[in-house]
Amino acid sequence: MTLTPEQALDAMVSFVDKQLQSMTSAAADLGSVKMRIELQENFVNKLTDSLDKGIGRLVDAEMNEESTKLKALQTQQQLAVQALSIANNDSQSILSLFR
Repeated sequence: MTLTPEQALDAMVSFVDKQLQSMTSAAADLGSVKMRIELQENFVNKLTDSLDKGIGRLVDAEMNEESTKLKALQTQQQLAVQALSIANNDSQSILSLFR
């Protein structure tokens, strides 16, 4: 069966049209996949930022707690030194009474 030039041209146009539809469909699929990847990327970036902020808050809270503990220990040390000083002064006062 031999095709006329018009039939051959129609067949070629039909083939090109189908290929264009295939390419358009593939491009739409790629666009959809690209959109999903971008959404996932944004989600991961926001999650990372949130985790970084949370870790920063935990570190700050622990530093504040440790700073408070250190100040309490320093205060206890100062009170102990003052108590020893008072005790030493009292014993010196008592000894001076016996001289």
